[in-house]
Amino acid sequence: MAGRSIFDPEVPAGAYDSFVVDAAPRSAAQRRWEPSDGALPALYIGHGAPPLLDDARWMSQLASWAHTMPKPRAVLIVSAHWEAAPLMLSSPAAGTPLVYDFGGFQPRYYTLTYPTPDASALAAEVASLMPDTAPAHQHPSRGLDHGAWVPLKVMYPLADVPVLQLSIPTADPGRLLALGARLRPLRESGVLVIGSGFLTHGLPFLTPAMLTGNEVPGWSAEFDEWAGEALARGDVETLASFRRAPGMPYAHPSADHFLPLFVTLGTAADPSAPVSSVIDGYWMGLAKRSFQVS
Repeated sequence: MAGRSIFDPEVPAGAYDSFVVDAAPRSAAQRRWEPSDGALPALYIGHGAPPLLDDARWMSQLASWAHTMPKPRAVLIVSAHWEAAPLMLSSPAAGTPLVYDFGGFQPRYYTLTYPTPDASALAAEVASLMPDTAPAHQHPSRGLDHGAWVPLKVMYPLADVPVLQLSIPTADPGRLLALGARLRPLRESGVLVIGSGFLTHGLPFLTPAMLTGNEVPGWSAEFDEWAGEALARGDVETLASFRRAPGMPYAHPSADHFLPLFVTLGTAADPSAPVSSVIDGYWMGLAKRSFQVS
C-alpha cells in the first residue's frame, strides 16, 4: 500500500512540497550574515538519501538548525560522494546541473533541481587558501551530488546562496584536519563550511526491519555511542582511530561517510574542544548524529 513509509510515499518528496510552503518565506526573511557576526560555525551533517525529503521531522531539524545562524554568504560543502585526488572544486557556474548519484528511487527524485547562484568568487577564495604544492583544481562541469543538494534544499530552499563542493582528496584523518584548518578563514568571512556524510553507513547490513525504522542494529548504536562520547571529550585522536571502534567494520564498510567529519573538526579554532550534537537519533537504523564547531 502506498504511503506506508518514506520509501513508498503517495507522492515522492510530497513531504518536501508541504514543508517548503512555510520554509520558503521563512528563508526569504532570514537575516544575511554581516562581518559584525564574526565567524560562522562549521557543521558535520548526516545527509540521508533522497527520501530525506519525505521525512518531515528530519527536515524540520535541519531547517531549524539553519535558522540558528545568519544566512551565509556562501556554502562550501565536502560530501562523502566525491572522493577525488588531487583536490577538486565543483563547477562554480550558476545553475550547474545536479548529480543524481543514486539508484532505485522514485522517478521524481531525478527531476528535482537546486539552481544555485554563481560561485566564482568562492572558488577564487578557496583556491587562494591552498598551497602551491597542492592546489584546488576546478572541475569544468561537475555539479552538486545528493550529499550536498538534498540537505541544502532543506536548509536553504530558495537556492539563493552560492554553493561549491570540495572533493575528499585523502582518507588520512590528519591530512583532512589540516585541510579544514586551511579553510577556517572562509568561516570568518561568512562562508558556511559543511562536512556531509552519515555517522554510520552500513548499508549492506541493513535488514527490512531497519529500513522501515523499527530496529537499530547493535553495530550502529555502538559506533554512535563511541563517537558521541569522543566528540563530547574533544578526543580527536580517538576519532582518528575509528577503524578500530566498536561496531566496525559494519558501521563503515568504507570510510567515505565518516571522513568529512575531520574537515569540519579541522576548521575549529580548537579541534580538541568538546562538541555537542545538534541532531541525534536514527534513520533506517543509521545514526543521524550531526554537530557544529565554533
